[in-house]
Amino acid sequence: MTNQSIGLSEALQRYMLEHGSGEDPLLGELREETAKLPQHNMQIAPEQGQFMALMARLIGAKRYIEVGTFTGYSALAVTLAMPDDGRTITCDTSREWTDIARRYWQRAGVDERIKLELRPALKTLEELLVSGCEDTFDLAFIDADKTGYIDYFERCHELVRPGGLIMIDNTLWDARVIDDKDDDEDTQAIRSFNEYLREREEVDVSIVPIGDGLTLVRKAEEAS
Repeated sequence: MTNQSIGLSEALQRYMLEHGSGEDPLLGELREETAKLPQHNMQIAPEQGQFMALMARLIGAKRYIEVGTFTGYSALAVTLAMPDDGRTITCDTSREWTDIARRYWQRAGVDERIKLELRPALKTLEELLVSGCEDTFDLAFIDADKTGYIDYFERCHELVRPGGLIMIDNTLWDARVIDDKDDDEDTQAIRSFNEYLREREEVDVSIVPIGDGLTLVRKAEEAS
């Protein structure tokens, strides 16, 4: 987990941010507050937030779901990128961290557009499927417990519409995925997930070396 892209110096990161679309001041405040937490590395990098917001705009996203919200940076970045009728569902189990998120969502004026599900994500995803939400989301983001990645992806793949996009965080895992000596449970889980995706022929997959590795998966269009 990291809040700075792999191999990116602080100076080069600053240059990128200055010459990109810029970081919303409120997102900057949220990032600074989160930086004071012991778990601050769980927050995505600002350049990743910019990239995810651009992806949302490119596909015209209006319905976004994320698994793993932490202090709400990704949810806020993507929700701000969507039109006023865009809606977000976020899944997390920590009230402590998401209370920070709620404060910033409220300050940004998007709190009514973000529904927080404070319970195990699989329960939320499965209930959405049972309620008929299959193929109704435009965009999904997975950034939670690594051992659950395959289960989260399978549900999100059902929920996202054909042509929609699923983004999965930490898939390069600070280069630990190629360290043969690293047999940590999370490292093994990410390796297994990456192999699982490689074998799925019906989706388009690209791993982008931004943040700690962001995998983009496009759901196949339905055959005409």
